[in-house]
Amino acid sequence: MPQEGTPVRCIGHLDMDAFFASVELLRRPELRGKPVIVAHDGPRSVVTTATYEARTYGVGSAMPLSTARRRCPEAIVVPPDRDAYTEASAHVMSIIRDEVDVVEQMSLDEAYVDLSDLAMPKSAMRRLQRRVLAETKLHVSVGIGPNKLVAKLASDAEKPRGFCVLDRRAAWRRWADASPGILGGVGPKTTDDLAQRGIATIRALAAVPEEELAAWYGPRTGPWLWRRCRFDDDAPVVPVREPVSESRETTFSIDLDDRDEQEAELRRLALGLFEALERQGRRGRTVGIKVRLKDFTTITRSRTFATPVDDEEALADAAVGMLREYDPAQAVRLLGVRMASLELLDGPGVQLALPLDHAC
Repeated sequence: MPQEGTPVRCIGHLDMDAFFASVELLRRPELRGKPVIVAHDGPRSVVTTATYEARTYGVGSAMPLSTARRRCPEAIVVPPDRDAYTEASAHVMSIIRDEVDVVEQMSLDEAYVDLSDLAMPKSAMRRLQRRVLAETKLHVSVGIGPNKLVAKLASDAEKPRGFCVLDRRAAWRRWADASPGILGGVGPKTTDDLAQRGIATIRALAAVPEEELAAWYGPRTGPWLWRRCRFDDDAPVVPVREPVSESRETTFSIDLDDRDEQEAELRRLALGLFEALERQGRRGRTVGIKVRLKDFTTITRSRTFATPVDDEEALADAAVGMLREYDPAQAVRLLGVRMASLELLDGPGVQLALPLDHAC
């Protein structure tokens, strides 16, 4: 129980509704009310996001575009524009930071806010929701709870244009019979393993003694799961979230078996990555590559340098060098390049930017 005089912990989660698609509709108002899919057009492309009109057909993020087209033949496919999304995100986040002191931006379209010091947090979030719509014409769903876990579940609960306030008891009533996979941090492998043990719901997971969970998953993960299924989460809202890496990758319509073509594509990705980091004022000391072969075998390689890689050709050369060392024995289905151990450069006007790795 909090001590007398200590403010009750109150956390908000803000999540833009179908963010990428919504930005596209602002630029193409003639598409409003139609099923729109944001994705690169190709036989191996995946859906980045979709309007709610497309979602009614079962179209969802990360779904193969070919599957989405079968489910919604009338869908209009629009290629993603990261620069437009970054600009719109910056506008929304500036409004959020103007209204709330403690903000943790998680991606282009979502953020946690600490509302504990506000006298009327619900009123403040209603005002913020209205202001974002008035100034950007974008809708944001809001969830409020005693911790990050409940707040995020609440923001998802009534999308789009949702506003949901829950305490732990209300969260339990709402999701006790849902899969443990809805709890942030409980991934597919753990969910599948729990199902194999006969535990398919949060209610069933909560009935397992903490000691037994510790025996199954270890002394750290077991107790964490025990708290998680009780909607207990003490993670703080951290105002600055340092990105640790950023990457670029592409899946080819036709497998590449020519080494010169593979190297040219990897070099193109590396130069694009460096350009993005240049705009953000960041550099990294670790360069990595990702290679997926035609049989779906996937490997990663990385190399760490003593100082940050400060030249686009050096980044590209390092990536190509690792590809040559790996020497793929099959045609290549996917290539990717990554820079990690990121640091901010010194200099005027440099601002921290978040990695563009989130799909709505």
